[in-house]
Parts: sequence; C-alpha cells; structure tokens
Amino acid sequence: MTIPVRAELPDEAPHVLVVDDDRRLRELLARYLTDQGFRVTTAASAAEARARAQSVVFDAMVLDVMMPGENGFDYARSVRETSRVPILMLTARSNTNDRVMGLEIGADDYLPKPFEPRELTLRLNNIIKRGVRPRAAGAESVTFGPFAYRIDRGELRRDDELIRITEREREILTVLAMAGGANVEREQLAGSGGAAAERTVDVQINRLRRKTEVDPANPVFLQTVRGVGYRLAVD
Repeated sequence: MTIPVRAELPDEAPHVLVVDDDRRLRELLARYLTDQGFRVTTAASAAEARARAQSVVFDAMVLDVMMPGENGFDYARSVRETSRVPILMLTARSNTNDRVMGLEIGADDYLPKPFEPRELTLRLNNIIKRGVRPRAAGAESVTFGPFAYRIDRGELRRDDELIRITEREREILTVLAMAGGANVEREQLAGSGGAAAERTVDVQINRLRRKTEVDPANPVFLQTVRGVGYRLAVD
C-alpha cells in the first residue's frame, strides 16, 4: 500500500519502503514518516516487499526482522544480492549477535524497539545521505534520443515525464551512463551480486529496453557488444 503524500512534498522527496507484519505499527510509521517529508510505501511481508520493489525505485527500506515466513535477515540478504538500497533494520531483538548479523548481511543501521520516532528519522536521513551515488566526473546527466538520465539522482526522463525504473535497473543505467558511451563488461554490470547477478543482467537490460526503445528487439540506445557486454549510445 502506498500512503497518500502531502501535496507540498517536492518531487525529490525520498521514497521509503516500510516492511513490518504489525499492521498498527506499519500504519503509524507510514503516517509519521509522511509528516516528516518522506514518500512511504508499506508491505506486510518480504514477499509483498519484493513485489513492490519490482516497479518502484526506493531510496531506503525500514525492515522488521521478526516476520513470519521469510524473516527480515533473509530478505535483506536477498536484497543485497542485487541492490545497494540503504536498509534500516527495525526489531525488538536488541542483543549484540542480532545487531552484528544484520550489519554483516549488509544492513546500514539497526534500531531496536521501542524507539524514539525522531531517532528513526535521523537514522533514516543519515543512511539515505550515505547511499547517495557520487556524480560522474564532469557530468550530472547524459542524454540519448528523447531520454535524459540524471546520474546524481538516478532519474530517467523522457522529455518531462519521469520513467519508473527499479533499483537494479537504475544501478545498471548509472554504470552505463558513467561510461560515457564506452563498452561496459557484463561483470561490471553485475554489481555486488557477483556471478548470480551477472546471470540476470540480460533480463534487466531487456526490461530497460522495453522502457526506452521503440523496437526492443532492434535497440538503438542500449546496444549489445558481442563478447563484451553493453554500451549506452549517449548523444
């Protein structure tokens, strides 16, 4: 569920995914974070969160550990196979071993329940700031055909229309854009997931082509470089 945002929220307001099986806490967090200037989407389980992340680019996740079925640790581990989205673990379990496990998996911060809402906001803002990608040397954006990609924001637009891309698609497009039209090896596009992520690069490229190419089967912008990988034909 996406919580309605206030009309005055700017376009660049960070979008947060809150994942918690406690409906009451989920709704309270959504209302509070919305009041603090965040766009908020909620999910009651890891499966629901995974479905949300297929179509929405999130700036951070607030993830409960103790969920039925796939718990927060397992879901965070799967997220880290393909994405570096900032993760704040939220749980009633506060012993040292649990905190260490969460950080080893790749979580960016860990906040035990009960907590002060202002502390949640501060920690969330901090991990979002740390997760902002550095700008490409000498360029904030690249253009290809009618599209413009803001490297610093991870935003893809066709004219004035914002094109929705997933976090994984954004990571791939950022690497291609920063190459400035040069060939990029498939291994570089695999990100932190190594061999497992490398096998999914072709799938992600095909999804990007469906969003940017007139004829995805005969791409003009996202070109295949045989035996190497891909290149983005920037203007």
